[in-house]
Amino acid sequence: MPCTLYCRCAYAQVIPDDVKNRHLEELCASGEPFEAVPDLCEMAARRDPKLGELAKSAAGGLRIIACHPRAVKGLFSQAGSPLPDDAEIVNMRENP
Repeated sequence: MPCTLYCRCAYAQVIPDDVKNRHLEELCASGEPFEAVPDLCEMAARRDPKLGELAKSAAGGLRIIACHPRAVKGLFSQAGSPLPDDAEIVNMRENP
């Protein structure tokens, strides 16, 4: 089953709150399961094991709603948990 990960981008604050709120509201209204995290950058810096769990469980598809795909892939790699090639990354900076 596909999984969606939503990053709130709490620390860098590079994505306007209204954009983040709209994406979160749409996720909630969709009824699809998702996981929200405060900040992927912070999780990667701490090498949070949750990133590894998400990357490994992405066999059925993983969609990440965050920022630039290159940055998201780099964060997972930095945390020692590279993303699968088929992971979909929605860039809230370019897709409000």
